[in-house]
Amino acid sequence: MLAYVFWHWRQPSVDASIYETDLIQFHETLQSNRPAGFYRSGVFLIENASWLASDSAAYEEWYLLEDSAAMDRINHAAVHGPCEEPHNRVAKKALGGVGGLYRLRAGHESLDNAAYATWFSKPNGVSYADFDAQLGPIIAEKSATLWARQMTLGPTTEFCLHHSSDIQLLPELTSATLPLKTIWRGHL
Repeated sequence: MLAYVFWHWRQPSVDASIYETDLIQFHETLQSNRPAGFYRSGVFLIENASWLASDSAAYEEWYLLEDSAAMDRINHAAVHGPCEEPHNRVAKKALGGVGGLYRLRAGHESLDNAAYATWFSKPNGVSYADFDAQLGPIIAEKSATLWARQMTLGPTTEFCLHHSSDIQLLPELTSATLPLKTIWRGHL
């Protein structure tokens, strides 16, 4: 499973409730007109994301996809047909945005349980096998989901761990944990 993640922020003159209403309408329309390979999406409000060119709160959209071919289909569906107008309403009110591509590395996809996102990188000199073995018990104990950035596409560190409660990662990891305020979640 892949996830296309898109971060964006609204123009300061745009009311947050109007922006969020338009954003929800876009996701509801996309969910109702689901292209092949698109499972579901979720929208979170985040603050203090160091990788964004914005000091204000930002929206983090997760689009769960079957594979990379689904990227083309969702990209087309977002700006054509029933989704075109809802997409354009949001796009006109956005001040900026940036995206990334992530692969499910461990755990089970569950946007429903994502209350926090912890971003971090693998320490230098540690093999991926050892890294996975160290994180495995934490992921299992907390029913967390580990996503790995693909092909260095995206502005974040290498990994994102979604979890529902406080988590203690390995002491050698430098990480940033952001609370996720759910704006919208689609259904399978």
